[in-house]
Amino acid sequence: MSQYFDFGDETLWNPSNGASRLFQRQVALFEAELGLPSGIGTMENDECQINPHTFATFVDALVAKHRRTSHAVYLALSEGFTATVLVLAERAAIEVDWPRHEGTPEAPFQDVQVSAVTGMSAPAEATAWAAGLRARAQELGRGMAR
Repeated sequence: MSQYFDFGDETLWNPSNGASRLFQRQVALFEAELGLPSGIGTMENDECQINPHTFATFVDALVAKHRRTSHAVYLALSEGFTATVLVLAERAAIEVDWPRHEGTPEAPFQDVQVSAVTGMSAPAEATAWAAGLRARAQELGRGMAR
């Protein structure tokens, strides 16, 4: 069995039920974390619709939040979800403003890693951060059936 994440008449992703359930639970978690709706609708009869405007806003906020942290555990827990969302955004022709995200974040850094040995770490260099996240999304996208 599988489920469908649709954008109008186009299927963006057709994962297994287990992958879909895990993704949907992460959607709810990140909606709460960001204080924003994702635009990813409820799953009904193995299908859900993605609202383009709401999803675009969510994608932008998710990428901005990812950029503002250097906490290793936060990044490890959020990178796969963020990359998966970026695959869906690309398939939906939602543009990510990479130059803006690579610039100085508009909000202060959050969830920075603090170590007794090295002190506070800074977020990754902008170009390397963006390239790494885009590479992870490309890698995942190859395995995300439509």
